[in-house]
Amino acid sequence: MSEPTIARRLERRIIVMTRDTEMLSKLQACVEPPWELVPVTDLEDLGPWNEVLLYRFLLLDLDEVEVFDPLDVIRILRMEYQINLPVFCFGGDTDIQDEMRLSRADRFFTREEMLERLPEFLRQYDW
Repeated sequence: MSEPTIARRLERRIIVMTRDTEMLSKLQACVEPPWELVPVTDLEDLGPWNEVLLYRFLLLDLDEVEVFDPLDVIRILRMEYQINLPVFCFGGDTDIQDEMRLSRADRFFTREEMLERLPEFLRQYDW
């Protein structure tokens, strides 16, 4: 396994798990270079666990249960990969939010709140 370079570790990339093109466009409008949104519907698309470590945080759409299982995503991230990457969830009902909370997802927002808070998260994770 090759080690990531310092430059790769400093990249400002965010995982976005949704296929909602309207939401992706709105999220993208909040992001300016050098930040980059990386939309996926499967964590495996990002590569092995050590590649996932290079992202600053994960935005997870809880309304996409037909595309991927959010509980499975958090299980893989926390238990299989053993990564404590911040997971900010948006959408979903209280039942899925409660299940995600028990599975150690970090924060929960409505779709509108996520758009309002994203600039704040970009500032917080801009190290």
